[in-house]
Amino acid sequence: MGQKVHPIGFRLGVIRDWESKWFADKAGYTQLVGEDLEIRQLITRRLANASVSKTEIERHLNEVKVTIHTAKPGIVIGKQGAAVEELRKLLEAMTGKKARVNIMEIRNPEIDSRLVARSIAEQLERRVAFRRAMKQAVQRAERMGAKGIRIKVGGRLGGSEMARKDKEAHGKVPLQTLRADIDYGQSEAATTFGRIGVKVWIYRGDVAPGQKVVDPAVQEPRRSSDNRSGGTRGGGGRSVGQGRGAGTGRGAPPAR
Repeated sequence: MGQKVHPIGFRLGVIRDWESKWFADKAGYTQLVGEDLEIRQLITRRLANASVSKTEIERHLNEVKVTIHTAKPGIVIGKQGAAVEELRKLLEAMTGKKARVNIMEIRNPEIDSRLVARSIAEQLERRVAFRRAMKQAVQRAERMGAKGIRIKVGGRLGGSEMARKDKEAHGKVPLQTLRADIDYGQSEAATTFGRIGVKVWIYRGDVAPGQKVVDPAVQEPRRSSDNRSGGTRGGGGRSVGQGRGAGTGRGAPPAR
């Protein structure tokens, strides 16, 4: 029986980078891993309706930088930056360090696998036919330039007595090619018949040797929040980070 390696973990250090960037000694490593988990759970709970794809955490000596990739930056920022400022204060209380929050807008959620998986799961919870939800997701990804997409769902599909699996695919998804930019995401739908699992693989093209993935669905930070004088940097919705690192989609720090 074939065993499938995680597509993102398989490419770490080759074309992908880690979502947590820090070093720790043996004594403090466990604590920081648990803290990262708590930070991501906090963001997932507070921003459940903001279409958050992933959270990158970068630690320095006295600072924690959190980069949130979201399709709805307005919800994360809030009115006059109130929501992101409140989130920053919660992160500072949790970590005991100065916190900075950067927001990366996902311009094409149709080719972000985690958002696609969550969208299908939400449709299943609203009792949309699973085949229709999968087919529409494939068509939208095609229109946005995906070279291949594969979707699998499993559980009591359509309320059937016995759990089963179904899938929808288009194009090619070369899972064993390390240079292939494969985005992978999964989610669960809590239905009246039980939980239904959703897995999505999206192939977005190849990455040149020696290069890292530059997410085509992400643009530069919309807003940066730290605890300098005045609390929040920039005006409502004004872009920052137009200089070095802007537009890389990898959470590069804004220009100072």
